[in-house]
Amino acid sequence: MFPTDGNVLVGLERADDAGVYRVSDDLALIQTVDFFTPIVDDPYWFGQIAAANALSDVYAMGGVPKTAMNLVGFPLNRLDIGVLRQIIQGGLDKMQEAQVVLIGGHSVEDHELKYGLAVTGFVHPAKVLVKRNLKPGDVLILTKPLGSGVINTAIKGELASPELTERIIRLMATLNRAAAEVMTAYPVHACTDITGFGLLGHTAEMVVGSGCSVHIRARKVPILAEALEFAAMGLLPAGAHKNKSFRLPMVSFAHTVDAVMQDVLFDPQTSGGLLISIARERADELVSELIQKGVADATPIGEVTADAAEKIMVT
Repeated sequence: MFPTDGNVLVGLERADDAGVYRVSDDLALIQTVDFFTPIVDDPYWFGQIAAANALSDVYAMGGVPKTAMNLVGFPLNRLDIGVLRQIIQGGLDKMQEAQVVLIGGHSVEDHELKYGLAVTGFVHPAKVLVKRNLKPGDVLILTKPLGSGVINTAIKGELASPELTERIIRLMATLNRAAAEVMTAYPVHACTDITGFGLLGHTAEMVVGSGCSVHIRARKVPILAEALEFAAMGLLPAGAHKNKSFRLPMVSFAHTVDAVMQDVLFDPQTSGGLLISIARERADELVSELIQKGVADATPIGEVTADAAEKIMVT
């Protein structure tokens, strides 16, 4: 039994993107932590990506990140301390972009390099967004294209061009701030960010316990063309296979959805976009404003159905 109290609005009783604790009738704290090993060679960009990834959970809960603390594991016997300085600078620059204040942190000597943030954000207690609040008839909107896992695998295999490498790095380092700010003015029912479990894995988290099902239209999903090309060559991260094995029992694919597309829909993302569930009558308006505010890839990719079987159908 985990300790709790009546002010915990989102805690360990249900898996969500962050925890939420009510401070007053008008204020709740969002708390989250995330860190990982390098996914790119450039230390500065690694810092940017790790920070964007950690901040994303607050955006997904409908909140505004306010403070952060650095988390560092560093192999002093293998890497020059200058590498760490570049990582920290990348994180600081991304926090400054998000108007987040760094107030501390902790570092340990480790055999493997790791970096990330513990983040605290603010949200009104009545405006917290959780995963499992889907409503039949809602439209699902995705704000970033898929493919970072596959493309990062290609980069490690030295098969990606410098131009593609730079494009995917910048995509992963892009904050979900603009999308989060826009959606606060709309009747959004549920939201999550797409990260390590892939699009279908995180969609499954929204579906389980919702009493609803989801229909995803594969051809509508924004996907980087190169990711489909590399996936067709078999360049899939191990996480894609794990995601598929775990969630396949609740997913049904139409015969028109080929194996490559199926794999990419399970591709683990780093600092992916938001998946937003919104009332149908406002969905087009939300997509239009997202695009106007610079979220160029925002796309409706499916809808929530009243099927109580809690399944995902992909056509």
